[in-house]
Amino acid sequence: MGDTVPKSVGSLQKGNYVVIDGVASIVTDTQTSRPGKHGHAKVRLVAVGIIDGKKREVVMPGHDNIDVPIIEKKTAQVLSINGDIANVMDSESFETFDLKIPEELKESCKEGSNVLYWIILNDKVMKQVKPE
Repeated sequence: MGDTVPKSVGSLQKGNYVVIDGVASIVTDTQTSRPGKHGHAKVRLVAVGIIDGKKREVVMPGHDNIDVPIIEKKTAQVLSINGDIANVMDSESFETFDLKIPEELKESCKEGSNVLYWIILNDKVMKQVKPE
């Protein structure tokens, strides 16, 4: 499991990353309900899994904490491409591994190009192809 930090649910916004059910997700919607007579404000978070694209929803008191993944941003060089999988080598550790090529990067991802990838929890995600 990668590193996470607790963050107050009430402070999260659209586009932030959270961990729901052990899955790194990106927040797509937040709604805060006003506190009742004796209650606390409740926050409804809707987030989509970064890897699996599944929608997840949690409702919790606004002062509660939720885990936020610490994202490592790294670069790698594409060694070879097989379908929508690129075999890449990390520019610092020289470790080689496979990354799925996102739909929007298929045109620009070529052998020899440098890519920016993120490590979130246990997942590595290709984020962009660096211009030559």
